[in-house]
Amino acid sequence: MSEKTAVEIVKAARSEEKITSAEILTQLFSDFIELHGDRSGTDDPAIKGGIADFHGQAVTVITTDRGQSIEERMACHFGCPEPGGYRKSLRLIKQAQKFGRPVFCFVNTPGAYPGQSAEENGQGSAIAQNLLEISKLAIPIITVVFGEGGSGGALALACGDEVWMLENSTYSILSPEGFASILWKDSSRAAETAEIMQLTPQALKKQGVIEGIIAEPTDHQAVIANLDAVLTRELAALQKLTPAELLQHRQQRFRKF
Repeated sequence: MSEKTAVEIVKAARSEEKITSAEILTQLFSDFIELHGDRSGTDDPAIKGGIADFHGQAVTVITTDRGQSIEERMACHFGCPEPGGYRKSLRLIKQAQKFGRPVFCFVNTPGAYPGQSAEENGQGSAIAQNLLEISKLAIPIITVVFGEGGSGGALALACGDEVWMLENSTYSILSPEGFASILWKDSSRAAETAEIMQLTPQALKKQGVIEGIIAEPTDHQAVIANLDAVLTRELAALQKLTPAELLQHRQQRFRKF
């Protein structure tokens, strides 16, 4: 894997050349069937999820979506889910628990949508419910951060058993620009704060925050192959654990922080 500075990784994580959620859903899995709605009256397009086949096994797949066209990106708030999106993801993961399906989550979001409508509809509560309830479900849950992993908006889909990152991705409490604005009242110092925040996969792996880093060549088919290899191996290992062992392993993972 190539060595990049933190600011270079931030730029690469935001690049238009990144692999998309649509590619992951259609090329990593077969027979994907999207399921809609949070059963509370909304269907946030920033969260796509459903049932798919992964090497002959039924799985639940959930991904953040930034959209392709301008209209889609606006509807998705450029990959920032609203409360209904997190309620939808929780519904799908609880459904996976009912039918004994493993869950794969793919995250590329600057963070949860911060608009007035989201706050009015319980953004903080929706994220908190994900953290509380997903952590107690005795099914394998693996998350891959494949672009930006911003704040609670990313953590709400990363509270399972393992978190992996593509090599050109970030996972942090907020953006470097936001950090610089708070610390120095100067967002132009984002490059400096990116280094301080240690939001790179290498720094996070060293600290034990994530389980590993997945190589990310420019060829998207190669990226899919790398994702396939890691998910196949890690899922097989998790499925060897009993439900009690799985939950104990998950609790120990988070308690070490």
